[in-house]
Amino acid sequence: MPNPRIEPLKKVLAMDPTDDVAWFGLGKAYLDDGSFEEAAAALRQCVAVKPGYSAAYYALAQSLQKLGRLDECRAVCVTGIDVSTKNGDAMVTKNLELLKSALS
Repeated sequence: MPNPRIEPLKKVLAMDPTDDVAWFGLGKAYLDDGSFEEAAAALRQCVAVKPGYSAAYYALAQSLQKLGRLDECRAVCVTGIDVSTKNGDAMVTKNLELLKSALS
């Protein structure tokens, strides 16, 4: 059964395609469902709308890892670590560093 959060988030995004929180929520809902392509697409849109959204980089990296797109995942980790460090998001930085080191 699909995640019940997906359709309401799609409706929000139909009204406001620049809603970074809705893009993040949609990406996380797809990630939770195991729909990793859809998750990656939504999370890419999230960081396109708000390039400083640290947590979105981590969720995007997770979805790319699940898809086996490890080079892309590594690149997202590097960018995400830079963004999260600048934002002072220590937990996101730590998670991205752990994920990146697991890829090596």
